[in-house]
Amino acid sequence: MKRNKIFDCINKKNIILYLKSNILFLVYIIMTLLLDITLKLITIGNITFRGLVCDLILSLIIGSFIYFIKPKKRYIYLTMWLFIASIICIINTIYYEFYQSYVSVNLIRTASMLGEVHSSLFEKLKLYQFIYLLYPLIFLLINKYINTRNKVVILENNNNVKKLYKYTILVAFCLFFIVIITLSKSQMTKFVKQWNKNYIVHQFGIYTYTVNDILQSVRPKLTTSAEYDEAAHDFRNYYACKWDEKNKTNEYTNKFKGKNVLFIHAESIQNFLINLKINGKEVTPNINKFVSEGMYFSNFYPQISVGTSSDTEFTLTTGLLPSSSGTVFVNYYDRKYYSLPKYFNYLGYYTFSTHANYKEYWNRNTMYKTLGYHDFYSREYFNVPDEDSKDFIGLGLSDSSFFKQLIPILKNIKIKNKPFYGTVITLSNHSPFSDLDKYDDFDVSMDYTYKNNYGYKIKSNSNYLEGTKMGNYLKSAHYADSAFGEFINNLEKNNLLENTIIIFYGDHESRLARSEFDKLYNYDPLTDSIKNSDSEGYIDVSGYNYDLLKNTPFVIWSYEEDLSKNITDVMGMYDVLPTIANMFGFDEKYSLGHDIFSDYEKIVVFPNGNVLTNNIYYSNANDEYITFNDEPIDADYIEKLKEYSNKILDISNGIIYYDLIDREEKLIGECENE
Repeated sequence: MKRNKIFDCINKKNIILYLKSNILFLVYIIMTLLLDITLKLITIGNITFRGLVCDLILSLIIGSFIYFIKPKKRYIYLTMWLFIASIICIINTIYYEFYQSYVSVNLIRTASMLGEVHSSLFEKLKLYQFIYLLYPLIFLLINKYINTRNKVVILENNNNVKKLYKYTILVAFCLFFIVIITLSKSQMTKFVKQWNKNYIVHQFGIYTYTVNDILQSVRPKLTTSAEYDEAAHDFRNYYACKWDEKNKTNEYTNKFKGKNVLFIHAESIQNFLINLKINGKEVTPNINKFVSEGMYFSNFYPQISVGTSSDTEFTLTTGLLPSSSGTVFVNYYDRKYYSLPKYFNYLGYYTFSTHANYKEYWNRNTMYKTLGYHDFYSREYFNVPDEDSKDFIGLGLSDSSFFKQLIPILKNIKIKNKPFYGTVITLSNHSPFSDLDKYDDFDVSMDYTYKNNYGYKIKSNSNYLEGTKMGNYLKSAHYADSAFGEFINNLEKNNLLENTIIIFYGDHESRLARSEFDKLYNYDPLTDSIKNSDSEGYIDVSGYNYDLLKNTPFVIWSYEEDLSKNITDVMGMYDVLPTIANMFGFDEKYSLGHDIFSDYEKIVVFPNGNVLTNNIYYSNANDEYITFNDEPIDADYIEKLKEYSNKILDISNGIIYYDLIDREEKLIGECENE
């Protein structure tokens, strides 16, 4: 009997009646899905059926509440949600231009920093990013048309209203059930962990991602005792087993013990710059010389998330990974971390950081106290001119002026007769690389030779990279290199290189689009166009090759001895702490990386779940990998890498979310072999 009633409900007459009485609701559903589709096509470039279904479920649930609103007011409720959806899409589209990822609600606390990067922000703003506002506008026009034509059939009966609400929720529940039963364990894990935001949006939709992100942002506060106990148990056992492993010495153990150390945090200096020449002229001659004289790690990879430079600082000093939700510097600064400054403090060093930006930027003034720095020399310690000055580039004080003003500070530090550990953070090479009139004149055109119709060789010149983002970046990098060279010379003149190790690293990639690398590597001056894949000399920068271009230089250099060596093993930012600990003769406890010179398989785990070794690069989002040699890869090897990646990310996030070092450190016992 019940079955017959169901069929009665879905007969042709009832369907027609439902459609006539729910025109606005149906238009609202179509508009929300079109918003989702538009966002994906503009950002990641494609859509999935599951993603549409997931966002349809949320749209149905949110829209179902109109049945409790007076018919004439329903359009206001639906318009409001369409407007909210449009704003979500606009913000994520603009954010994607910067970070090739989607925004997190935890980043709301970093919104105040947008004023500092206004030039970079405006450079990224484009008209198409606001196309989403057309959808609520179209919805309002459709509503007006319906009202003027009296097209709406209103069902005032309370029973009918309740039925419509129940049926809408029932449809949403059925779709939700179908999605759940079709998810694999791996897909469910990726959704819950939310390491890879692009994957979540692609597979589950922008609205589903947003809701999940909100839940993730409050997760530490709503954690059940069972969730905490599991994270705490994994933490205790991981480090108990790690500490059981005997520390092995190598040729670099205690090599720099007692020496000063100065880290140069080079803004956006990417590894492809090393030994790059344009028309026979080196883009970064001073860095090239530095690289040739020092210990050069040519396959070094930052492991950043949305916190960019602050993520680099966190991972380098603690050996942990960035958080999967928000940024540690802003959202999780009040935790206990073991860090390089703290370790050097224990050794009797004076520890400091210098940066010519505001101390509040990335919450550094607070986070640096957590990390253990004695002092922070921020913008207030430097003479920063107005924006019209040649010594003001991009976000603030030029690198050249910064380095010159830094020398007296370093001389005063040396007078204290204590060994020092310092971090020097540069600024000028920050995007959008647009202060061309303040850079040194570096030519990014191309000289070339061709044969004319009579067979004579003709010399000519092409604009090549002039006026492109890549060209501007090369000019900016050339300026930053020049300032760096001056700094090293001034350190030498003032006897500040004695008994001092300089460690130079690029904090993250330049965030230039693939198309910019095509212009650099695949430009054909004869046709003034980009070569295709069949052309001679074509270099493929698509797909995973683009990911692998994101490495940055990492160099350990000494004025007093020749350290020249090229280490080609892959290395992550989280390997810096244990490597430095071995070289400077102290034991570290909680890093997730390894001493790069120790006997272990070199593995770099990225915050999005991707994994890089000397043999393969694995994509977490696509669950596929590429190999770097002809050796066969066993399926079990890939599974072990995935398990290792999951464990590392869980341990790191557990420490950050639940403050496990502070709460569980004393409870670490014996290793439970798995």
